[in-house]
Amino acid sequence: MTLKVDESEQGAWTVLHITGELDLVTSPEVRRRVHDSVAAGRREVVLDLSRVFFCDSSGVGVLIASRRLLHSCRGRLHLILPARGSEEGSHVNRVLAALGVRRLFEVYPDVRTAVDDASQPLSA
Repeated sequence: MTLKVDESEQGAWTVLHITGELDLVTSPEVRRRVHDSVAAGRREVVLDLSRVFFCDSSGVGVLIASRRLLHSCRGRLHLILPARGSEEGSHVNRVLAALGVRRLFEVYPDVRTAVDDASQPLSA
């Protein structure tokens, strides 16, 4: 399966809705879209991973690199990850937790809470 990335803006936030597999072949597209957002002056990015059903180390690498990029320009990165169940995005949650990097990210259950500055991230 290929990767699909849809972009929307919600206030100051750029939301990238990602569908499909986040792997060696597709992760450069996500990296490019995050870089494009930053280059356009957008420093608040949400990656909606709720429809990603596979993520390998390349995908994790692009998530970490995106976090580093946004942090370096005083921006913020929020992730949308279903916590459990048969939802496709829960795979990414499990991969991040298994690798011990889940705690690096601010994770939210949906876009609405991710773009609401008063919302608190889900605990790891």
